[in-house]
Amino acid sequence: MISYPNAKINIGLDVLGKRDDGYHNISSIFYPVMSLTDILEIKKSNDFIFTSSGKKIDNNNICVKAFNLFKKEFDISNVNIHLHKRIPICAGLGGGSSDASFTLKMLNDLFNLNLTNEQLKFYALMIGADCPFFIENKPMLVEGVGEKLKNIKLNLDAYDIKVYSSDIKVSTVEAYSLLKSFKNSNLGHNIKKPINTWQENIFNNFEEPIFQLYPKLKEKKRKIIEDGALYCSMTGTGSSIYAIFKK
Repeated sequence: MISYPNAKINIGLDVLGKRDDGYHNISSIFYPVMSLTDILEIKKSNDFIFTSSGKKIDNNNICVKAFNLFKKEFDISNVNIHLHKRIPICAGLGGGSSDASFTLKMLNDLFNLNLTNEQLKFYALMIGADCPFFIENKPMLVEGVGEKLKNIKLNLDAYDIKVYSSDIKVSTVEAYSLLKSFKNSNLGHNIKKPINTWQENIFNNFEEPIFQLYPKLKEKKRKIIEDGALYCSMTGTGSSIYAIFKK
C-alpha cells in the first residue's frame, strides 16, 4: 500500500496566547499543497521494519510513533514501513505531521479497523498538534492547539502556489520562545477578502521575530513580492516561504 503524504501551508498564523498546559492557542488557515509530497509505503510483515530514503531523518521517526500507538491500541500485526522523504524538514510545511496521519489512515485501511475520521483525529492529536488536519486534508480554519478544525470555502486551484525552501532550520520551540506579543487578526473574516488584499490583512505572527534572526528570509520575501506575487508569507514557524501567483 502506497500513499503520498502532502505538505501544507499556513495562510495567516495568529498566536493568541499561552495555555496553562504550556501549549499555545492559535488561529490559522491550513491549506494542503498536493504538489509537494513524501512517498509512504506500508505492508504487513513478520517483523517491524522502518527504512527511509531521500532527506535524512531519524530512525525513531514519527511514522514509528504512529505505528506504536496503533499497535498498543489495536490487535494489529507488524508492518514494513518505507518513507521516501521529500518535504523539507523543520520548514513549517507539516511534513512530519502529514507522514504520521497518513500512517494512521493507511493502518486503518490495511487492517480494516473501520475507524471514522473523528476517531482518527483523536489518535492523531496524541501524536502532534498539526496531525488532525491531515486526516481531513482539506482547507480548514484551525484553532486551539490544532485540534479544533472548521471547514472553510477556499479554493486556490486557479492560482499557482510556489514554495521556497531554505537551508535554515527553525525548531518550533525556538520560534515560540522568540514571540514577544500575541495577536488576533480576525483571520476567519479576512480570508474572505480578495487575495490581492491579503498582504495587508493576513499575517504570520512568527515572521517578525524569525526575520530579525534570519534577515535573508525577509529579503527573500521582499523579492518574491517584487516578482509579482499576489500574496507571500512564511509558513508555520518557518523557514519555508510560499507565494500565490496568478496562473
